[in-house]
Amino acid sequence: MRLLAVVLLGGGLEACVPDETVRGHGGGDRLWVLTEIDGTAFPARATLSFPERESLAGSGPCNRFSGVQTQPYPWFQAERVISTRTSCPDLAAEAQYFTALSQMRFAEVGATVLILSDGDGAEMVFRADD
Repeated sequence: MRLLAVVLLGGGLEACVPDETVRGHGGGDRLWVLTEIDGTAFPARATLSFPERESLAGSGPCNRFSGVQTQPYPWFQAERVISTRTSCPDLAAEAQYFTALSQMRFAEVGATVLILSDGDGAEMVFRADD
């Protein structure tokens, strides 16, 4: 009986712990659309979201993806990213998106803007898709 109480109590405590990731600091419950990389307008549609605690998902110009994001805000790191493998004319833009996303280390969430940066000047700017 004691083991059952510990298991039940442990499961309930996680719900009480605040989400310290980008999701818990205003990045969740939105779809973010990439508008620029390093000050240059992004030529295709790419998205990013934080659908669940410690996760990220989205789509590049050709493929959907998902992964893990466990770093506490304002840190960011897209980890264990997997994607579908569909070919399309925008594969070069998609490669640019995934490469940039893998290099980002910091996040700044505003009311309608999400900025990811690497700490050395590179950045990705996303706008909320309302």
